Formats: sequence, C-alpha cells, structure tokens
Amino acid sequence: MLPSLVIARPAGPAQQLVLLFHGWGADEHDMAPLGRRLAAEFEQACVVSVRSPQACEAGAGYQWFPVRGIDEHNRAERVAQALPQFVDTVRHWQRETSTSVAQTALVGFSQGGIMALESTRDRDALAGRVASIGGRFARLPRQATGGTTLHLLHGKSDTVMPYALTIEAAEHLVRLGADVTADVLPFVGHEAGAEVAECLVRRLRTYVPMRVWREALASDPGTPGAQCH
Repeated sequence: MLPSLVIARPAGPAQQLVLLFHGWGADEHDMAPLGRRLAAEFEQACVVSVRSPQACEAGAGYQWFPVRGIDEHNRAERVAQALPQFVDTVRHWQRETSTSVAQTALVGFSQGGIMALESTRDRDALAGRVASIGGRFARLPRQATGGTTLHLLHGKSDTVMPYALTIEAAEHLVRLGADVTADVLPFVGHEAGAEVAECLVRRLRTYVPMRVWREALASDPGTPGAQCH
C-alpha cells in the first residue's frame, strides 16, 4: 500500500470515502488543509491523503509520473504506466473502509488531478465523484463513464496548467453526455486553497448527480397528464 495520511476516520462505519492526491513534487501532507475542510463538512467520511509512489525527479517530494521531456505524444503513455497502482490504491481503501464505488470521491490536484481524471477514462466507474483541481486529461475520453460525476475546478490565473484545458474537457464531456460540472475561478492560480475548497464543498453538497435524477424519475415518473400550477 502507498504511504497515506489518514486525516479523518469516523468512529463507526464510514458513509463516504474521500481520497486526496497531491501534485508533482509534493507529498500527502500538502493536501491536508483541503482534507480537513472536507472532513469538517462530511463528518461520516473517511478522508485520506495518498502519497504518490515515485521520488520526484526534481529532488524533493513525489510524483506519479516523470515530467522531464513530457509532451502531448508521450503524456498518455506515462500516465497509463502509473494508473494500475493508482487504481489498486483506490480499491485498497474501498476494501479497508467497506465503502462502495458510489460512496467514493477522488480529489486530485495538478498531477493528482490528471491521475484522477484518467481513472475515469473509457473504463468502468471507480468512484461516484471525481474532482480535478488544476488538472487535465492526458487524452480526452471517447465515451462518458456511467456512474461517475466529474467536477472540474481551475484557477483562471493558473500559469502551470492553462484553464483552457478544463474548458475544452468540459465541452467535450458535455457532447459525450457525461455528468460534469466546471468552475473557472477568477484570481486563483495553480493552487488548492480556501476558495477552491469552498467551491468543491458546494459542488459536493448541492449538485445532484445525473444518475440520482434518472433513478428518481424511473421509480416515480409522475402521474400521466398531471400539470404544474
């Protein structure tokens, strides 16, 4: 198992599992402030910040994949090589906490956001909610992942990962029929600070996933011919 920081764990059975994934050159402690904010909001959640497996090529911190020499041609391959360990980590914590896919939320920042998004691409759902902060897809998906709601958050002043990547991904996902929200935050850079945390909490708290609406309509389609007044 990858080294992890357990930020919060309820006394009883966890009702949600929130896994946090840090950016390049950081470690599990960098996501702790965001994790504490989420733990305060979701008191029945097990909140865990995961350390990526490789020592960072820059000499400090850790990485999921190397960025030296990376480009649009080799990025997807590097992510693909790292993805099995990422998926195994998610499944480990689901078993550890006895939580389901629907009860799981993955929250990644920067390189962690790339990994979280790529875990949804063209595969069965790994988590009910996936949030990318200042991240991107290594390669845009060919189809929507049923059962997963995507939350894309990006600072408009991000000089590391252009926010246009989030806009492009959101428009593409909408065309695929994916369940997605996208927020571009003015005056926010490449960070997962307080303003980002509040936006994420709002999305997790108030956005009703598309699958929930569909299940509600299927179970109670309403009375034929009824009119709203």
